[in-house]
Amino acid sequence: MKVEKDALYLKKRRRRWRITALDFMALPGIAYLIINNYIPMGGMFIAFKNIDYGKGIFGSDWCGFKNFKFLFRSSDAFIIVRNTLLYNLAFIILGCIMGIIVGLFLNEVRSKVMKKTYQTIILLPQLISIIIVAYIVYAFFSNEAGFINNRILETFGAEKVNFYNTPFYWPFILIFVQIWKTIGYDSIIFFSSIISVDRNLYEAATIDGANRFAQIRYITLPLIKPIAITLVLMKVGRIFYSDFGLFYQVPMNSGALYSVTNTIDTYVYRALMNFNDIGMSSAAGVFQSIVGFVVILAVNGIVRKTDRENALF
Repeated sequence: MKVEKDALYLKKRRRRWRITALDFMALPGIAYLIINNYIPMGGMFIAFKNIDYGKGIFGSDWCGFKNFKFLFRSSDAFIIVRNTLLYNLAFIILGCIMGIIVGLFLNEVRSKVMKKTYQTIILLPQLISIIIVAYIVYAFFSNEAGFINNRILETFGAEKVNFYNTPFYWPFILIFVQIWKTIGYDSIIFFSSIISVDRNLYEAATIDGANRFAQIRYITLPLIKPIAITLVLMKVGRIFYSDFGLFYQVPMNSGALYSVTNTIDTYVYRALMNFNDIGMSSAAGVFQSIVGFVVILAVNGIVRKTDRENALF
């Protein structure tokens, strides 16, 4: 009896130590989350203040919703909101579709060495600085020495294109660059979900005469749907945010392209540089956060009504 109690005590102690060790491993991530995401929330009051550097942030006068007006009274308000929303919708839809396709392709690779090689190649753009990406894009689309103008168009006798003064091409360029840079993250997540599917299901489907495409349609896609919904919901929460580097650095801040590259974040940055008013930029951040929160609630509500098991909450 005593031996059984001792064994039970040791088992509980090991389990407690295992949990403690996992908690310690999670501490850096939790600390980053608190410092980067929660502590800055205390500065939301700046959005409602008319900042006077002589009085300080806390001593400055309250101004209500005055700081929010500059986002909506501007003649560019419709353009920046339209660009932010449409680009993000394209990123979400195409990113999810391409992530699933690449994940499926990775799953078909049988060689472990080649599979790891492809994963590394796909993830590499994620690690490249957006400034380097901007110069890579410039190397392709530069007017004087760009690869497209001087190698492709010139070879076929076509007229050179001044890309950095022609807005028409940039929605396609920016979407391509964003998908190229971020597809590695999404594809690896989908790939890890795909390889977790029970292989017995595929074997049973093969016996029943289902080909590879039928197996993907009726087994793989339904089983990775929860992951896809979770990723979409996470991205929808940032639908009013934009990648500042993508829309500012990649087009080289060309004024001729503002109609297709100006988003809420770039507009706020330029306003901050011109007016030096942190209250306005803070108001924009609060607006983006509130709208993102409301959008997440709305989309999650739709998912809960149609497919309750896959809703986040």
